[in-house]
Amino acid sequence: MKRTGIYLIGYAFLIVGLLAALWKMGVLAGIGAAWTLIGLAPFLIAQGLYVRHVTPKLPEPEGLRSGINGSGPPLRLLILGDSAAAGVGVSTQAQALSGRLVSALGSDFRVSWKLIAQTGLTAKEVAAHLKMAAPEKYDVVVTSVGVNDVTHGTKSQKWIDQQGQIIELLRSKFHSPYIILSSIPPMHLFPALPQPLRWYLGMRAKQLNSALKKIVAVSSRCEVITTNFPLDAAYMAADGFHPGAPAYSIWASHIAGIIRSRLNVTVLRQGQNR
Repeated sequence: MKRTGIYLIGYAFLIVGLLAALWKMGVLAGIGAAWTLIGLAPFLIAQGLYVRHVTPKLPEPEGLRSGINGSGPPLRLLILGDSAAAGVGVSTQAQALSGRLVSALGSDFRVSWKLIAQTGLTAKEVAAHLKMAAPEKYDVVVTSVGVNDVTHGTKSQKWIDQQGQIIELLRSKFHSPYIILSSIPPMHLFPALPQPLRWYLGMRAKQLNSALKKIVAVSSRCEVITTNFPLDAAYMAADGFHPGAPAYSIWASHIAGIIRSRLNVTVLRQGQNR
């Protein structure tokens, strides 16, 4: 039995090594993604179950999920989405995206903010939360949605339709003139994911990101952003899947800079129109 286990492990390493070599040579691209995935399906399912079993389940951090902070012109801010929006990977909301972003904006604005986020939410479930929430008005909405759609296998068209529902709800029910959509992170670089699962999820993330950019390209009120930060152990949480405190800080600083720039442009245009 022990020898059989050793053989299976050796076989798995052989398959992964072969796939990596074929990918670098461009052979898999020539075969086509569909046929490649058909052949890999059993292995991807097994790896997915294994990763789900061994990856630590980190809790959402403690701390405030709404409040008022800073001084200056009023800014109503909503942070919306999945476990990354909820701050999984750090111990308090002050270290998470919400806390870092509110703190960064507080030097320029009086920020009235709210966090609506939960571990595991897909785009469809985020839209459902918005439908149930009481209507409010937000000047800026920041979203983090998509990783769970990648891992749950949401079809591209369905995901785009659901993202469209989110955008429409934020515009009509929450009267937001500016929506920042955080792109799905580069899952092909996540240290918690083994190959070829890492390659597959990374490919799906890229596909969904490309589709999302197309649907917002014609709207001046929506923007897809990509925050670049090193995905090494120092920037990741203990599970190798979520951001750590340094990554949340970089992400928040990036978004804060975009919001400042956008609002300054809006103020200047309003002044010119008077």
